[in-house]
Amino acid sequence: MAMAKDSYLVGLIGSGIGPSLSPALHEREADRQGLRCLYRLIDIDTLGVPPEAVGDLVRAARDLGFDGLNITHPCKQLVIAHLDALAPQAEALGAVNTVVFEDGRATGHNTDVTGFAASFARGLPDVPLERVVQLGAGGAGAAVAHAMLTLGAGRITVVDALPERAASLAASLNRHFGDGRATSAHPGTLPDLLTGADGIVHATPTGMAAHPGLPLPARLLHPGLWVAEIVYRPLETELVRTARALGCAVLDGAGMAAFQAVDAFRLFTGREPDSARMLADIAELTGAVPAPR
Repeated sequence: MAMAKDSYLVGLIGSGIGPSLSPALHEREADRQGLRCLYRLIDIDTLGVPPEAVGDLVRAARDLGFDGLNITHPCKQLVIAHLDALAPQAEALGAVNTVVFEDGRATGHNTDVTGFAASFARGLPDVPLERVVQLGAGGAGAAVAHAMLTLGAGRITVVDALPERAASLAASLNRHFGDGRATSAHPGTLPDLLTGADGIVHATPTGMAAHPGLPLPARLLHPGLWVAEIVYRPLETELVRTARALGCAVLDGAGMAAFQAVDAFRLFTGREPDSARMLADIAELTGAVPAPR
């Protein structure tokens, strides 16, 4: 954990991150705690570099005196090879979304898993979890699958456009949680899977401002499903809107965004953030509630 001081320089590395609320979330909470926090966006698209450049960017940030970084799509797995150490959660996941620099060393953490678990427990506390279908097996997908199994999901079926990636995540989950807790399936089997499922977790970029649309055919949704979304810009993705209209219990991406930032803020600063205030920030920043006058 970072040594407590009065000013912090942190950033976010990822693709298409212009709409990110992370700068506002961290800077607002720092202001309320009497700290200075500068939060910079390091967008690989703007820089014109490939995701594989994440190692160079991490080294540059460390050398320039950054205190830490958040890491997002598509660099959460690629960054691992360029770190000095991994927290147990990040190691188990094989994905990092938070890097802390201390004494010249870069340590990778994952606050996506704790952030999603806190959001799910708060937003969908009583839904059945026996059969869960998850769309997406990337870095965020690994985190939310771990969170779901930690929360007591009976069996999770991972579906990804890259079948080998889904199979790899399912194998990793079974090693960690026990045989039979996870399996992978081809996107073509979604109609059958969703007929008998309790709920869907969506963990792909589809629905983001830069990737609009639905991650599955709308006709496959039915009122018997709950739907958990991780995209939060926009807060009402096409999936959230469609599922709500059908009468599904729905969790939007706001809670995960807030709670992962709460945990990252604690790692960066060594100080205890106010999660209720950060949830209120997300609601205001996404337009879910009007800004206070």
